[in-house]
Amino acid sequence: MAGGNERSMKALKEVWKRAENSLCADCGKPDPDWASSTLGVFICLSCSGIHRNIPSISKVKSLKMDFWDDAQVQFLAKHGNAVTKAIYEAHIPIYYYQPTYNDCQVLREQWIRAKYERKEFTEPGKQLPYSDGVKEGILWKRGRDNGQFLPRKFLLSEREGCLKYFTKQDAKEPKINVKIDVINATFQPEKIGNPNGLQITYLKDNKTRNIFVYHESGKEVVDWFNAIRSVQFHYLKVAFPIASDNEIKNRLTRSFLKEGYMEKTGPKQREAFKKRWFTLDHRRLMYFKDPLDAFAKGEVFVGSGENGYSVQKGLPSGTQGNFSWHYGITIVTPDREYLFTCETESDQLEWIRAFTSVINQAMTPQEYAIEAYFKFKS
Repeated sequence: MAGGNERSMKALKEVWKRAENSLCADCGKPDPDWASSTLGVFICLSCSGIHRNIPSISKVKSLKMDFWDDAQVQFLAKHGNAVTKAIYEAHIPIYYYQPTYNDCQVLREQWIRAKYERKEFTEPGKQLPYSDGVKEGILWKRGRDNGQFLPRKFLLSEREGCLKYFTKQDAKEPKINVKIDVINATFQPEKIGNPNGLQITYLKDNKTRNIFVYHESGKEVVDWFNAIRSVQFHYLKVAFPIASDNEIKNRLTRSFLKEGYMEKTGPKQREAFKKRWFTLDHRRLMYFKDPLDAFAKGEVFVGSGENGYSVQKGLPSGTQGNFSWHYGITIVTPDREYLFTCETESDQLEWIRAFTSVINQAMTPQEYAIEAYFKFKS
């Protein structure tokens, strides 16, 4: 018996160390140490918890702590991540967002359920709830002034190329009508205080407007997210007919590069530093009094190094403004310097890395136009 167990463990380790099984099959996290004995995939601890919630589909076991019999090991050897992905991920729409281990729970759970439970990607041309080019339904939206979440009707239309929402179910005219190409959507469960919280942002008069929504159903809110990406993708395919699918995919919804609190001072650099919530959305650095504000109090354009932008650790000597946090950052632009302070050194270094990643990228023609607008506005 002991010999059989040792043989199974040796065979298990051989399958486990295959290159195809070195990353979690669902989120890509390195060194997965769990597996599904019914699906044949190697997964990380976090994804194994999601699999455990769909026991009719997946039975999970630890590769280190649990016993695997010969039949189970043979099943893993026959399948593994590559074979199983070829079945369950055969026909993923290019616009569908495939989450990583850095993404929130609702995105990862619905990705796993879409693959294995609903089998959304096993057949070509399958009709999907986010691929119709139109989506209508109720989302709970946070009020701009009172902070209350109230049910609002939303309508997404590929034919019209826009997203609308209505304050009343029977309203004929929408409260907003936003072109699809200026919309971004990103999951913000912690900020919104709901595990299914979604932040929708769009440009209005070249200023960013935030809308915060959620739905009780994780599937429904992720369907909305992918429906926005689907409509964006098809809109941009028409607008940029020579662009490749991957080029267009890279222009769909994006996560913010960095968010968090910093202190900032005014342009004279003698005013007291005030605590603000900052969001770095590529080249737009926006700051808010409250993380859930609809509009930013101000925005800073972060250009490229070759155009005179840089980030420096610390504050200029002789800075006069009073500040309570002592880990300074200076953003140098062709027109002025922006001064910020962080609460901790780790925050400071994370912000500097984020700014550096933006500054090191060459600017696109569209970004030159945005820069010109910022200079005109100032």
